[in-house]
Amino acid sequence: MKLAHALIPFAAVGGAWLARSQDASVGYDDTPHLPAGRDGKAWRVHDKQRPVPPVVTPGEGTKPPSDAIVLFDGKDLSRWQTDSGKEAGWKLVDGAMEVNGTGNLQTRDGFGDCQLHLEWATPAKAESESQGRGNSGVFLMGRYEVQVLDSYKNRTYADGQAAALYGQKPPEVNACRAPGEWQSYDILFRGPRFEGEKLVSPANITVFHNGICVHHGVDLLGATAHRAVAKYTPHEPKAPLLLQDHGNPVRYRNIWVRPL
Repeated sequence: MKLAHALIPFAAVGGAWLARSQDASVGYDDTPHLPAGRDGKAWRVHDKQRPVPPVVTPGEGTKPPSDAIVLFDGKDLSRWQTDSGKEAGWKLVDGAMEVNGTGNLQTRDGFGDCQLHLEWATPAKAESESQGRGNSGVFLMGRYEVQVLDSYKNRTYADGQAAALYGQKPPEVNACRAPGEWQSYDILFRGPRFEGEKLVSPANITVFHNGICVHHGVDLLGATAHRAVAKYTPHEPKAPLLLQDHGNPVRYRNIWVRPL
C-alpha cells in the first residue's frame, strides 16, 4: 500500500494531527471513481477532497461513546413511554429499570439504521422453565425482536432462547451468563427498504451477546411473529425501540444508540 505522504507519529504532533487529517493535499485527484455511496457521491480512490470521518471518543468501560444518544443512564425514564403513549411505569432499582407488569416500554423517538447497546439481567432466583424464565425482548423498530431470556441451563426451543432472532434463527452459540448476572447486547441493525408496498431489501442484523458474535449480517424474514412465519408489512423508515414486558422482572441498564 503506497502512501502519498510519510506518516508523522501522533505523539510528535499531538492535537495537530486533526488539522493535518483535514489537509486536502493528502490524497489524489487522478484516480478512478468508486461506485456512489449512500451520500450519492462517487469519490475517487484515495480522493483528496473526500471528508475525513469525525473524531469520536470511545467510552471507557461501559460508558457510551461521545456521539451516542443515551436512552437510559440509570436516573430516569424520560426518554421512554408505554407503547400506548402513557408515562413509563417500570421501577428504578439500583441504577436499572425493572419490568413490573405495567406494559411494554418504547422510546419516544424513532430510529432506523443504528448501533444499539444495552445491558440486561434476569432474576437471580431462577423460577419456572423454558419461556417462563426471565422472558423479555428487544424490538428494533418495534417489530424485529432479539430475545431476552434466562438460557443458562434452561432448555427451550432453539429460536426462542437468549439472543435468538425470535421465531427465525437461533444464535450461533449460547453465551448466556448465570441468572442475576449482567449481560450485554451490541446490535448493528439496518432497517428494511420499501418502495410503496414492495420490499426492496430486508432488514439485516448483527448481534454480539456478551462480546461474542452470535449473528453476523443476517437478513430477517419479517416482523417477529409467534408460532407463524414472519412477514413484512411496509412501514415508516424510523420507529421506536421497544423493550418487552413479558411478566418477568428483567432489569435493563446502560442503554444507548448511535443512528447510522
